[in-house]
Amino acid sequence: MKHARQTQAREIGRSRADQGGRIVLLSVTGQSPAVLTETIWALAHEKPAIIPHQVVAVTTTQGRDTLIRELLSPPENCVWDQLSHRLEELGHDLTHRLRFGQTPHDIRVFTIFDPQSKRTRELPDIGSEEENMAAADFIMETVRGLAMDDDVRLVASVAGGRKTMSALLFAVMSLLAKEDDLLTHVLVNDPFESRGLKPRFYFPPAQPLMHSGTDRDGNPISVSSASARIQLGKIPFVALRNLFERDLKRRQSYSQLVRTCQRHVQDFARKNIRLAIRRSRREIRVNGRAVTLSALQHLLLLYLAENAVAGKPAPEKFTVAIEPLAHFAEALRKCCVASDGNDLRDEARLPKDFDDQRLRKVLDELKTKLRSTGVEAAALIPLLPVKGRFSLDLAPSAIDLRD
Repeated sequence: MKHARQTQAREIGRSRADQGGRIVLLSVTGQSPAVLTETIWALAHEKPAIIPHQVVAVTTTQGRDTLIRELLSPPENCVWDQLSHRLEELGHDLTHRLRFGQTPHDIRVFTIFDPQSKRTRELPDIGSEEENMAAADFIMETVRGLAMDDDVRLVASVAGGRKTMSALLFAVMSLLAKEDDLLTHVLVNDPFESRGLKPRFYFPPAQPLMHSGTDRDGNPISVSSASARIQLGKIPFVALRNLFERDLKRRQSYSQLVRTCQRHVQDFARKNIRLAIRRSRREIRVNGRAVTLSALQHLLLLYLAENAVAGKPAPEKFTVAIEPLAHFAEALRKCCVASDGNDLRDEARLPKDFDDQRLRKVLDELKTKLRSTGVEAAALIPLLPVKGRFSLDLAPSAIDLRD
């Protein structure tokens, strides 16, 4: 039996070694450190198994205290040690694997700059917008340090922490991660995710345990760990680093990096979009894809296209655009050919009490229509008006404008 386990361990270890590199599991965690042990368990049951060399947790001071208390205490035979022993019993070779809690770099606490003390301080929780941005920068620098190392295969888990942390980790992975890195989520069946269970569930032990607690309706329950089912979800993401590699190497904040990448996306879209629009018809074509618009959507887009072709300066505020849009509708209506039953220019008019809020609604409806039509049409969305710019950010040569 022992010989069989050793042979199995060598095979498992070889399957990962053949892929080369060092595997690092990165997880954002909060008050439920079980997501770490559950993720490790699920990764170990992949085919081939994925056993991280190092585990890095990004958390708050409260999360750090919970991690240490629940997973790393007492120093002998803590939950983390029990997990390692269990995986070894199953035949996994953990030589130089599952390092966690041995250095300060394994548990990293969010920090924020304090302008009063001129120092950074650790965050006990994340609630304000300022703290969210600090967390975004912290996650970005953590991922950058790991993902930019060609010898590291990064496995990032979004299962723990606040939803904002998970969303930020997903966004940062899309910007910085390599194509063969992994983004994961872990799920465990009810009621094993409950922190009210006694004892708490972290992974299935060799000898099943009975857990007691209450269900969601407050009724007492008693369940065996043998009925626990842990599932690993792999989240697809688009690795954008090849598009922005030069910018990703520069030291900048998360919000600065997002703005930089947005400009690149807009530049790319601007060079690859063709818009065909007629004054008398409400069907447009974006990169060859036909889109039928409402009267107000067509009026708005036609106004923007006419201004772009004419090279007119764009107003900065939506409120300033109401009056020229009304004049444009009146002039357009006068050009309607009455004998042409298909000429819809006579419907070009703004409703009474049309204000900037209604204008924003029409713009949002136009974006929704483009998005629902397909990727070809949706490519026009980044070039439509945004805060501070009421214009169609498209070159005149890319617009086919006719009656």
